[in-house]
Amino acid sequence: MDFKDIDWFPVFLSLRVALLATFNAVTLGVLLAYFLSRRPFFGREVIIAITNIPLVLPPTVLGYYLLLTIGRDTVPGVVCRKFCGGDLVFTWYAAVIASTIASMPFVVQMMRTALEGVSREMEEAATLDGASEYQVFRAILLPMTARSLGVGATLGFARAIGEFGATLMVAGNIPSRTQTLPIAIYEYMQSGREKTALFLVLLISLFAVLVSVMVHRLGRGSLMERAM
Repeated sequence: MDFKDIDWFPVFLSLRVALLATFNAVTLGVLLAYFLSRRPFFGREVIIAITNIPLVLPPTVLGYYLLLTIGRDTVPGVVCRKFCGGDLVFTWYAAVIASTIASMPFVVQMMRTALEGVSREMEEAATLDGASEYQVFRAILLPMTARSLGVGATLGFARAIGEFGATLMVAGNIPSRTQTLPIAIYEYMQSGREKTALFLVLLISLFAVLVSVMVHRLGRGSLMERAM
């Protein structure tokens, strides 16, 4: 197999999509986890259940729901076509949205559990000293849950880079435009380019091993911090 014959676009696109999706998932996931962890309220369990839906739904079903949400005739689709000059679906931006939704549960679950484990006495003491809610979060909560956030972000990144079904539904399989790494592997197998597919499979498998090692180390450190 000649490496010059390999189309590296799906690899770089997958990395770009996964990085942006992880950034979105961390930003939105931390805010949601903080909201869910502060105090019980009516409907909290429903929100938690909805947040976890991407973990249990088949990816194609998740993609179908996304089509109903951001498709051509939806409000986001119409707004995007009016102000951006084109549809949102069947672009790499749609792949970012799909990967963000798929990876967010990992961030939310890890952060919500970590935040609920922080002693409220520390927060109350800081509040009595005049610290604002934002200062408490930045100076106390975030440092104490940093490793858990790292685990959630790493798992979310791995989920985003391996996303297939939902991405295929909303972004399609357009070479040099929306074809991500998992979709490229599928196409290579379908077209009989098994050696190229095998190389990409080994590449993403190596990445999976590295992610597993990183999650193990971060998770072990997080448990040690809690024990202390």
